[in-house]
Amino acid sequence: MRKVLYILGELTDSDIAWMIEVGEKKVLPGEAILIREGQVAEGLYMLLSGTLVVVSPSGKEIARLERGEMVGEMSVLEARTPSVTVKTATPAQVLLIPRLKLQKRLETHEGFAAHFYKAIALFLSDRLRSTTAQLTADGRPQRPTDTDELDEKVLDNVYLAGTRFEAMLKRLIEGR
Repeated sequence: MRKVLYILGELTDSDIAWMIEVGEKKVLPGEAILIREGQVAEGLYMLLSGTLVVVSPSGKEIARLERGEMVGEMSVLEARTPSVTVKTATPAQVLLIPRLKLQKRLETHEGFAAHFYKAIALFLSDRLRSTTAQLTADGRPQRPTDTDELDEKVLDNVYLAGTRFEAMLKRLIEGR
């Protein structure tokens, strides 16, 4: 759930209201494909319930994602097509923020863009630190350390982000 904490912790309440307004809630069965390797992604997905799996081109499971995770941000940020496939491992509900609407918002609302890009940068920085800390000098994985702890500056926004996510779920369940 870390990615949603970064995103919702940085965005404003009006930004989140916009996401709910333009987002499309989708109910998906198990094994449904959200993002297919080599094909343009529809947009940014926020996992509301269920489990997603990220699969490499060879078919190897890379990651399992639970409620609150987001996928598709790389496809929104860059022109390249995805290098992995993301599909549901269980029936799931997602909020899809269509790629073109998100890109237009990023281009026309500087405040939204600044908050969104900062959240992505913070998340990627945290993920890189965590990944490099788990490798020893010879490249072999080592036991996890305190790298799973969030940065103090991010911690200030965690409670707010969690509250916003729960409010978002409630609004989506009640029908906006």
